[in-house]
Amino acid sequence: MFHRNKTPTQRAAYSNGPNPSPRAPWYYDYHHGGLEAANSATFPNIERLPPYEWNPPPSTFAASPPHPAGLIRGRKRLHNEYSIHAVKRQRLNPLSQPSPASSLRWATHNDQAVGESSRSALVGFEHFQPNPPNTQVLTVPENVMSIQYFVKDKLSGQMVELFEACQQQSSDLDRKEACRARLQEDIQQMFPAARLYLTGSSMNGLGCRSSDADLCLVIRGNKRPNPMDVLSRLQRAFRSLSYVERIQLIRAKVPILKFRERGSFLEFDLNINNTVGIRNTFLLRSYAYADVRIRPLILVIKKWARHNQINDASKGTLSSYTLVLLVLHYLQTVREPVLPSLQRAYPECFDPFMDIDKVPEGPKNIHLYISRNQSSLGELLLGFLRYYATQFSWDKQVISVREATTLPKTNSKEWRNKFICVEEPFERNNVARAVHEKIKFDAIKDRFSESYRLLQGKKDLSSILPFRTIITKESATR
Repeated sequence: MFHRNKTPTQRAAYSNGPNPSPRAPWYYDYHHGGLEAANSATFPNIERLPPYEWNPPPSTFAASPPHPAGLIRGRKRLHNEYSIHAVKRQRLNPLSQPSPASSLRWATHNDQAVGESSRSALVGFEHFQPNPPNTQVLTVPENVMSIQYFVKDKLSGQMVELFEACQQQSSDLDRKEACRARLQEDIQQMFPAARLYLTGSSMNGLGCRSSDADLCLVIRGNKRPNPMDVLSRLQRAFRSLSYVERIQLIRAKVPILKFRERGSFLEFDLNINNTVGIRNTFLLRSYAYADVRIRPLILVIKKWARHNQINDASKGTLSSYTLVLLVLHYLQTVREPVLPSLQRAYPECFDPFMDIDKVPEGPKNIHLYISRNQSSLGELLLGFLRYYATQFSWDKQVISVREATTLPKTNSKEWRNKFICVEEPFERNNVARAVHEKIKFDAIKDRFSESYRLLQGKKDLSSILPFRTIITKESATR
């Protein structure tokens, strides 16, 4: 049982809910030490944990493909020059197509709505250097940092409309973070050295307004705790908390404790020491902000898969994580790649053995990546469906985002007799192992083929997805 006789620290009321909790900043700053700080921990009489610091310049990526025509190079901002206060909120404005002579700027992504153009930019230099030193990076036209640059057709416009209506808002993340901070404070009464991390789509930039929140409770010690024992204790203790309800223990390969914030529709899944989820959260986050098209494309594909009933690992189809890896693989292997392999380009930033508290800091050292691929959002969606409907060899290939390619399917236990093989980027096991029935596998392939046929013919998102109905339902959760 938790003790509730102490005064809560710095709790401000929600603007739209009954339960008081601290408000977390949209641009998180983990350098302060209060319990309300996201994923931080302080407690009396215990040696202070290393700070979990994440104060990122949003991910930027080093250019590896040939340079686009007309691009010039400018000075790279030094790492310690970055300030979150230099990144202003931005608005969605229609932008004209850039001309070859248009001015070029370096700009940063942030956790803003996609479609917003940067106003905090460094003006590019006027000359081009063929072999620049390491202190310089490619610059990019400011227009290309806006999703409007890639809205060249009706289908692309529909995709942006769906994304803008459904993407997770700063208020949604604030609410999840506030509940996480409150839970961590209570859990530390039982496990003083524990730390609670918000993971998954809530943190990687790929979440919807209706997305559940994933939590990972990290408990360190000489003896690794049994997850079921810890979750059983938490299940009993959570019953005394006034701000959670509908507590349910799910016994699975990775057992979780499901619960809901009282008085809201916000649901949580809490696991114990599944730290690979923390690592892949920040890997996917880095990919999500590598190109302005990534987040809208993935959100639309997730909605499409859910509508077609092929996005539920508990029912033998694709998990959301697997689906995201399918999208990233396609974008890495299209003729003009949209994405590189970040693990190959920056192995030190995504070291699978890196101390878990340092994982959020790794992506801060990644440089700007510029793709030559200028496909519209609609063209990428159609290409994704075409690739898996007509080109990918399900029976012979293993998808590897880590290597940005396919690997040959071997006779090892991990890949033998598996219908779909998708390598987990850190643990290198098969994240698509839930698809173990041929009838489900055939249904997945049929959905790709049929959707490709329909979209190829009509170039209209409503032909494969009732997106306006989804917008209406998503709006109802606000």
